Amino acid sequence: MSVKKLFDLTGKIAVITGGSRGLGLQMAEALGEMGAKLAISARKADELEEARKHLEAQGIEVLTVTNDLGKPGAPKSLVDAVLERYGTIDVLVNNAGATWGAPAEDYPDEAWRKVMNLNVDALFYLSREVAKRVMIPKRSGKIIVISSVAGLSGGFSGMNTIAYYASKAADINLARALASEWGKYGINVNAICPGFFPTKMSQGLLSVIEKQVVAMAPLGRLGGDEDLKGTVLLLASDAGAYITGQYIAVDGGASAV
Repeated sequence: MSVKKLFDLTGKIAVITGGSRGLGLQMAEALGEMGAKLAISARKADELEEARKHLEAQGIEVLTVTNDLGKPGAPKSLVDAVLERYGTIDVLVNNAGATWGAPAEDYPDEAWRKVMNLNVDALFYLSREVAKRVMIPKRSGKIIVISSVAGLSGGFSGMNTIAYYASKAADINLARALASEWGKYGINVNAICPGFFPTKMSQGLLSVIEKQVVAMAPLGRLGGDEDLKGTVLLLASDAGAYITGQYIAVDGGASAV
């Protein structure tokens, strides 16, 4: 098979949660450009509509689903909507996430539960729903967990986000455990650990620590608009067929220092 064919996603159905902006939209662009038909979900209908127009202007077919994965039943309703439109799911990118800042000793119970509920619980529930209803029966599929370099360390000075750090570490091992269980069904499960990208979620923190972050990265910059595209494409396509249970840090080398 040619290398171009290995990366080709023509006819594949890809679901990206949190796909209306930021890293989710960047990954949606990559998968759509390589031929995948998309389903993107997010909580805000107006942002989804903007993303739909943006992607369709690039010739990408896209279904938008307004959905709050933190609520009971939301993973099932998302899968129902995708299957009603497309009939199957080949790639699931678990990108939706939340954070909350507070010192650990004062961290509110509700904040801990909110972050863990979306970043870990909902991610597992959706992966389970897709695997059980679609990928296990057809003996194939790609599941990608968007973790973070925050899951690889104990913390960064100035980041009082204990639940985020804990949840992203959990996501990495969740991906590894699912890869171990579901490999026999032909399902690849991997994690991507982005470093600092200038997104809506990170903008407040970066306004304070951007110079420190850039200084720590061997490549000397933040993540850009193209920097996740190659990694997500590798893990979503046949080019990554022999990769499972792994995590890839996309952080300009900061985690290697």
